[in-house]
Amino acid sequence: MGTQQRLQQLFAYDRSDPLFSSHLTLSQFKILMLLARHGNVSGGELAGMLDVGLAALSGMVDRLVQQDLVARTEDLHDRRVRRIGLTRRGGELIGSIMNAGEAKMRALLSRLSAEELDLVAQASLLLVKAAEEEAGSGES
Repeated sequence: MGTQQRLQQLFAYDRSDPLFSSHLTLSQFKILMLLARHGNVSGGELAGMLDVGLAALSGMVDRLVQQDLVARTEDLHDRRVRRIGLTRRGGELIGSIMNAGEAKMRALLSRLSAEELDLVAQASLLLVKAAEEEAGSGES
């Protein structure tokens, strides 16, 4: 566990991560993550996911619209409903944040020998297997 914590610390101190240059609040980041996962959703759905009221959500979304990270559109089936989704710029930003860890890991792995990579692969498979078993034991 100590080794894993040290690796996380080293990654966390890397200020080249796009998350640090984005100037997003935690609430804005949550909105972008939810939209990346769920696609276009209604304001009511997004407010429910965040456990906030529509009025509070409206202000948060307004600021993201101003930054061209999300857009509001009319629902095709009900013109009273406004749908909220990522813009191209918002998708690119959240993609760069999500992929930053992958790029760092690739850079680290490129420094290892073939034998060391094999050991890492074996250890990773063991962790995935244990995680799958853990996830399976929690299901009913």
